[in-house]
Amino acid sequence: MPVPQFLSDLLQLLLGLAVPAAFCTLAAAGVSLRHEGGTNFHVNGRTGKWVLWTVVFLTLPQLLSWIAAQGITVPSGSGSIGTSWLASMQTIFSNFVNQIVVAKFVPVLAAYFVLKACLDGAAGENPLASIVAALFLMSLSATMQLMQGWNDGSQYATTDMLASLWNYLVGQIMPAAAGLACVGAVINFVRHRPWTRLVFAAISFLSVSGLLALFQAMAA
Repeated sequence: MPVPQFLSDLLQLLLGLAVPAAFCTLAAAGVSLRHEGGTNFHVNGRTGKWVLWTVVFLTLPQLLSWIAAQGITVPSGSGSIGTSWLASMQTIFSNFVNQIVVAKFVPVLAAYFVLKACLDGAAGENPLASIVAALFLMSLSATMQLMQGWNDGSQYATTDMLASLWNYLVGQIMPAAAGLACVGAVINFVRHRPWTRLVFAAISFLSVSGLLALFQAMAA
């Protein structure tokens, strides 16, 4: 039995809205990161969930191809939308996300977090959480392009993208965080404040891959 045209167009609409929806979930991850402390995120917290949804939206066609490979009939995700009002909905929502959310709203939200960092510092609180959230939001488009580049088009693109995200965190973000921790340790040492915790944190940041290999060897 052929798939009705409306259902096929609806599937094309959902697939066409996947990337704009990924922009929205990635922006929500940046906001959630501020609430969770900026320099940390909770296990099963909102930041991790929004990032996971971003990966799912970016790899939705590949995920559907894996489902089809298991013997489940899935309508084809290729083609154009035949229903005019559904096609206009996709265009309107995509333009709204690109021209308003990404181009206008996200920079204003990042500026708000910069202001919040200044207010935190003036109040004697740690401004780092707001700074991290602002940097995350200001690099939203670049982060999205980076994640899209990790999509290899295979049936396992979802898990492959998560693995690439892990490798990027370990290979790029953690060494930078270790350098900042060393700088913080030097500053605290000069100011006669506790500094050993920052040294051990820097060592941990640089040895994340080694610790993971150790845990895997212990579990084997």
